[in-house]
Amino acid sequence: MLKNFEQMKEMLRAKPVKRRVAVAAAQDEHTLQAVVAAARDGLVTPVLIGREAEIRELLAKLMFDSEQAEIIPEDDPVACAQIAADLAREGKADCIMKGKLETGALMKVLVNRERGIRKNDVMSLVAFFESPYYHKVFAITDPALLTYPTLEQKKAAITNAVEALHALGVEQPKVAVLAAVEKVNPKMKETVEADEIKKAGIPGCVVEGPISYDLAMDPQAAEIKGYQSPVAGDADLLVVPDLVSGNIAAKTITVLGGGRTGGVVMGAQVPVLLVSRAATADDKYMSIVAAALACGR
Repeated sequence: MLKNFEQMKEMLRAKPVKRRVAVAAAQDEHTLQAVVAAARDGLVTPVLIGREAEIRELLAKLMFDSEQAEIIPEDDPVACAQIAADLAREGKADCIMKGKLETGALMKVLVNRERGIRKNDVMSLVAFFESPYYHKVFAITDPALLTYPTLEQKKAAITNAVEALHALGVEQPKVAVLAAVEKVNPKMKETVEADEIKKAGIPGCVVEGPISYDLAMDPQAAEIKGYQSPVAGDADLLVVPDLVSGNIAAKTITVLGGGRTGGVVMGAQVPVLLVSRAATADDKYMSIVAAALACGR
């Protein structure tokens, strides 16, 4: 069982070869702070693509030896994204992180059918959480990319998340497809789709749904309601109905619940980090850790 984020860091530190994190348009101080912190802790090797002079200046400011990173000079942000994709496709980068360029510009390069690194039809974000009120690390999908996912997109998002959880050592993830109630109601679309997902099954995991948040996360609630399921009170993955509910849940866990988080985009040949500049330093750091573990190489 993956109990906390510190255990994730130790898992990554124990890898025989450091993961290579390719940062596209790396001349961004906020991004480099997180990458440098992970490199200092012996977790990753930075591959910094961008304006060389600015990158070296920022590394000096952060008191990090530039010889401990690979720097690839390139002024154009889109070209930086393409270099990162090429490195990933060639097996020379284990994950890609967004630096000083627009998310749309990066994703356009990554999903290109000829030179991109798209692996699945659906790319989705998996957000990992550590909470003082839960007994292990858990994940939510998708709180950032899939606005109103279709049934098939939800299945694909679960498959992406299960792949990430397997890479983190969770052999048979317990998946809770969330709804407001645990019974199918034809007037509530999310309950109908949750039931269909459970009946269809997803390889490599145990699926329950529809199931409410409290039943998925609180064993006492399940006991009081007499709800029996291997997922009840022990969920590894929460599948939200849409982006809005996932975004609210994620921010509630961190803002009011004292939780920590780190997110990674799955569905490409390597994990992708689209970390917001507004994210905390810890969020960015743990996103790097999650991505480096999720690459599975």
